[in-house]
Amino acid sequence: MYKLRDYQQQAVNNTIKFFQKKRVPAVIVLPTGAGKSLVIAELARIAKGRVLVLAHVKELVEQNYEKYKSYGLSAGIFSASLGKKDWDAKAIFGSVQSVARAPKAFFENFSLVVIDECHRVAEEGSTQYQDVITKLKEKNPEICILGLTATPYRMGLGWIYEYSHQGELKTEMQRFFKQCVYELPLSYMIKNKFLTAPVKVDIPVTCYDFSELTDRDRSYTMAEVEEILKSQKRLTPLIIKNIIDITERYNRKGVMIFSSTIKHAEEIMSYLPEDDARMVIGDTDMKERDQIVEDFKKKKFKYLVNVSVLTTGFDAPHVDVIAILRPTESNSLYQQIVGRGLRLSPEKKDCYILDYAGMGHDIFTPEISDRRPAKDTVPVRVPCPVCEHVNDFWGYADDDGDVYEHFGRKCRGAKQDPDTFQIVPCGYRFRSKICHSCGCENDITAKACEKCKAVLIDADAKLKQARLSKNAHVMTPEKITYEERKDKNSNPYLEIRYYDLDGQYISEVHFFNNPTAIKKFNINFLRSHLRKPELAVELDHPSQAVKYQVLFRKPSFVIARKQDKYWKITEKIFAEEL
Repeated sequence: MYKLRDYQQQAVNNTIKFFQKKRVPAVIVLPTGAGKSLVIAELARIAKGRVLVLAHVKELVEQNYEKYKSYGLSAGIFSASLGKKDWDAKAIFGSVQSVARAPKAFFENFSLVVIDECHRVAEEGSTQYQDVITKLKEKNPEICILGLTATPYRMGLGWIYEYSHQGELKTEMQRFFKQCVYELPLSYMIKNKFLTAPVKVDIPVTCYDFSELTDRDRSYTMAEVEEILKSQKRLTPLIIKNIIDITERYNRKGVMIFSSTIKHAEEIMSYLPEDDARMVIGDTDMKERDQIVEDFKKKKFKYLVNVSVLTTGFDAPHVDVIAILRPTESNSLYQQIVGRGLRLSPEKKDCYILDYAGMGHDIFTPEISDRRPAKDTVPVRVPCPVCEHVNDFWGYADDDGDVYEHFGRKCRGAKQDPDTFQIVPCGYRFRSKICHSCGCENDITAKACEKCKAVLIDADAKLKQARLSKNAHVMTPEKITYEERKDKNSNPYLEIRYYDLDGQYISEVHFFNNPTAIKKFNINFLRSHLRKPELAVELDHPSQAVKYQVLFRKPSFVIARKQDKYWKITEKIFAEEL
């Protein structure tokens, strides 16, 4: 019989508590090696009805089934590719392709469906997963739907669920999965020695440059990747030689190489030892693929090259080198790839991570859904001044880890009623765009007011319009100065100058001689210029602005418009708006 680890028991407890209150799709996030099969086994044991465990590939179906059986439990398989179509067992492990084609009678008496690698479930439209769920709901409208994944974030979509049990609203968009009931970070597994320690090796030779793919802020095509690799073809032999040198010098046992495209994989293979390397791609015959994977697990060869087919459902514990030669769209995918080398194995002390893609991902950093405003920004943690939820944003921190600037927009904290499970978002905005019509706060990238629906001009449109106008000037400021001056009546005022690379400047002035002027400065200047807008300082004299200028940041662009003989600053655009 099996015994659950503490975190596995907590995952089960949280799941039961949730489904006792609500019957909407939920998610458990467990990293590679966390023992999800034990969680499945315990949920199946205590379920009142039958349990269906779905996966998208036969390797996962078989892997989950075999581990489940190893605990002394009986189960069935419903998968054409595995040659079995069992109906009668309490727990059925099936491939979604086969189950989608099963007769209606198959779907009787299920009380729980578990979807492995649930990040693959489409949000809408007719898919095999949705077809299966529809048929299950027809038989039991109250069926519990539980997803399991190590990567709850998809490029192009974002988070696959809406709310986290840790009190964070991941997205305001509708998602099929409504709530994450339990999440275990990969760092916990490594620190507690449930997984092998990853060692990121500094690459002294070279890296591919995929930066232009990520700069486009959209999913890229294989053709675009091919074009980049073609222009950098001379790098591949140097990279492969480096992989071989490290493998041989440190007596590594199993090397997985993640390539970008089929052509790229073929090129990589041409530089590897012919008798010690194999390649697996999507078109590889299933029997041939199975044999290659089996031979690799038996250590009959050392180098296994693949193209997007072994990121999930693959278990070869002896792997102690992961070489990444492909762009990874998200930190989640990067962690999934690295996870292929982190399973424990006798005499395995660590796993080398050789990253030749230069995407800047880190195995221990959180996934941040906001677009990265600059390449030198890092993940920072920012407490909300209203609800105290600690947000993960892009920003800057000093050597001691103290945050001195961030690009957060809205607090993701939320409270959940323990009885009704109703979610109430915090809603505090660190930065916002004020509607000119009704004064409502909106997201800085909003194109229409949330409240009155008035059209809001976005930053790109402002820049484009200004650059086309004869009476507008767009400056990229290189330096800002703050000086206290006095007018002819000896009233103090603040002059702020924005200098470009040529030393030319445009300026703005702020008076502090009445409450209205002070309020105007604090709203119009401070809120957008503060590196940490939650500080919410109130300044009432020019000398204070000069004193605390280190707290202010410079905009990416300043737009000035000609008024008579002078230029007046009318708009400023900051990095997070673009």
